[in-house]
Amino acid sequence: MGPHPAVAAIRLAVRRVLHDILNDHLTSRVRPGPQLVGAHPDRKPDRTAERPPSPLVLVACSGGADSMALASALAFEAPKLGVRAGGITVDHGLQPGSDLRADEVALRLRGLGLDPVESVAVTVGREGGPEAAARDARYAALDAAAERHGAAAVLLGHTRDDQAETVLLGLARGSGIRSLSGMAAVSGADGRYRRPFLQLDRQTARKACMVQSLPVWDDPHNADPAYTRSRLRHEGLPALEKALGKGVVEALARTAQLSRDDADALDAWARQAEASVRDAAGLLECAKLYALPPAVRRRILRRAAIEAGAPAGALFARHIEEVDRLITGWRGQGAINLPGRVVAQRQGGRLVIRQG
Repeated sequence: MGPHPAVAAIRLAVRRVLHDILNDHLTSRVRPGPQLVGAHPDRKPDRTAERPPSPLVLVACSGGADSMALASALAFEAPKLGVRAGGITVDHGLQPGSDLRADEVALRLRGLGLDPVESVAVTVGREGGPEAAARDARYAALDAAAERHGAAAVLLGHTRDDQAETVLLGLARGSGIRSLSGMAAVSGADGRYRRPFLQLDRQTARKACMVQSLPVWDDPHNADPAYTRSRLRHEGLPALEKALGKGVVEALARTAQLSRDDADALDAWARQAEASVRDAAGLLECAKLYALPPAVRRRILRRAAIEAGAPAGALFARHIEEVDRLITGWRGQGAINLPGRVVAQRQGGRLVIRQG
C-alpha cells in the first residue's frame, strides 16, 4: 500500500524539483577533462575526480503546515537522489517566545534527518510596512545562509493559495502585468529559490502533515486582520468564492502563469529594443521611445530609472507614468523626482535619468 495521496503529491512535487536542481548542478559543474598526452585514443578519460560533490538543498521552514510538509518530503526524497538536505528557520523576533519556537522548529528538522539545520535571528525594519519588512529580512537571512553553506537551492513552501493571494494583491495595487504574474517557480540569484508547491493547494500540505503526525505551528499573524494578506485570506477570497463559485483560486493561479509568460515576452522585447532608442552617447531619444508600444517603452524607462539608482521596490507604476508623460505628453514640464534621489528630465529631445 502506497502513501496517502496528499503525501504522494508533495513528494512528487519535491522529486521533480530535485531532478531539476540536479540537472542544473551537473550542467554547471561537470566539464570534460583534458586529454592526457600519450593516452590511448579509444580509452575514455577517467572523470571520477571531476565529478561534482553532491549538491546541498535547504528548506526554509517556519514550522507551519506548508513548510513542514515540504521539509518532510525533502527529507524523504533527497537521499534517494543523492542530494544532501538541510533546513533553515528564521526567527523574526516579532512575538514573545519566538526564539524558543525557532529552536523547536530546528529540532523538528533535525528529527527528520536534515543536516545542516540552522536557526537564524533577524531584525525586522519598518520600510515598506511590516509584511514587506519581514519578508526582506527573511530573504536576506536565507540568502546569507545559502552562501554560508554553499547550497545549490532553497525550497520555499508557497502553495497555489499563496499564489492566488499574491495575484489579488497585485491587482489591488494596480501595478501591472508583472504583479499579476505572482511568484515564480524559480527565482533569485542563479535560480536559488524553488517553489515546488505552486500547483498544490494549502489543504494538501496540511493533510500531508496530519497523516504523517507532523506537529505544525499556526502563526497567529496569519489570522490577524491587521495584516492585508490575512484579511484577504480569511475575508476576501471566501467572499469571491461565494460570489463566483469554487475554482477562483485555481483561476487566479492560472492567471499568474499566463501573465508571467506575457511579462517575460515583453521584458525580452524591451531589452532588445533599448539599444535602438539610445544615441551614440547612450542617452534615450524621445522620438524613438514614442514610436514604441507603451508596454515596451515603460519597461525601458523603468530599467533606466533602476540603473540610475532608483530602488526597484520603491519604484511604482505612477512614477513611470509621470516619466512617460515627458515623452508622450510633453508640455515643457519640469523634472520628475523619483525614489533614490533620481531625477528624470527632457533635454533637447533626449530623456536624461540620473541621480540629482
